[in-house]
Amino acid sequence: MKTYSKLAKMAVVGLLFFGLTACSDDDDVAAMPQPVETNTIADFVASNENYSSLAAALEVAGLTATLDGSTNYTVFAPDNDAFAAFLTTYGFAGLNEVPVALLTQILMNHVQAGEITSGDLTTGYIESMAVGPASEENLSMYINTSDGVRINGVASVETADIEVDNGIIHAVDAVIGLPDIVTFATADPTFEILVTALSREEDFTFVPTLMMTEDPAPFTVFAPTNEAFIALLGELGADSLEDISSEVLAAALSYHVVTGANVRSGDLSDGMEVGTLQGQDFTVNLGDAVTITDARDRTSTVVVADVQAANGVIHVLDTVLLPQL
Repeated sequence: MKTYSKLAKMAVVGLLFFGLTACSDDDDVAAMPQPVETNTIADFVASNENYSSLAAALEVAGLTATLDGSTNYTVFAPDNDAFAAFLTTYGFAGLNEVPVALLTQILMNHVQAGEITSGDLTTGYIESMAVGPASEENLSMYINTSDGVRINGVASVETADIEVDNGIIHAVDAVIGLPDIVTFATADPTFEILVTALSREEDFTFVPTLMMTEDPAPFTVFAPTNEAFIALLGELGADSLEDISSEVLAAALSYHVVTGANVRSGDLSDGMEVGTLQGQDFTVNLGDAVTITDARDRTSTVVVADVQAANGVIHVLDTVLLPQL
């Protein structure tokens, strides 16, 4: 009887010990840090085979960790076909042939700080996180929302508003290269007449010149709008650009270009005399708005400032400037 009682007590003690041990093990498991599943921009790119080229490019440029963090970004993401077309166009056999510094800035040209949904986008200019050789300021991007979303005239959004833990992804059908002056002139319909004027004559070299990234770059271009050119035609009694002589047109266009300088609005001062490619100066006036007085004492207003390209900057004018001829 005593033996049985002793065995029973031992059994109870054993059960208690087992229970305490089991609870202790459960507590240890609960206390261990559990892996947290994430879905960052970098996760999305790495897990999607259609973006393997983008994933590889981010690794080469050292940007994977940036897009894997907690800071929010908006990324226009090119797929593999877009990267293949980019490499072919610029004569690169593979990503490893693209200079890392250039590749880094091209990738940053697809990134904006913060979350920007498709509904937040309107036609006009925004900033990317890329920087070009002409200035330490961020490059501009031209967004056209008249028919979907098109960026810099070269890439269209195919799938919008992919939400991830640290931002928004918009899938695009092309790599968005670093824009030059001509990129914005041709992408922005505000400059349709200007583009026609720049390329009207076969011997005009404005377009290839304004695509250059070395001397005489960088450029500062004061770009008249379509409305500015229409007003000029009325002022000159002309029905179309064809009624303006080649000599007068070339002189007027050259008068809007400054070479060898990336002059942003913050660099302007009241009464500043600005030398132009044409050879004559015009005068900058600062007040409620930035205005320019040309060699004929006519006045034009800057309506959009600091459109930053990789090889210079554009300021948009509401009146065509004219030199003395």
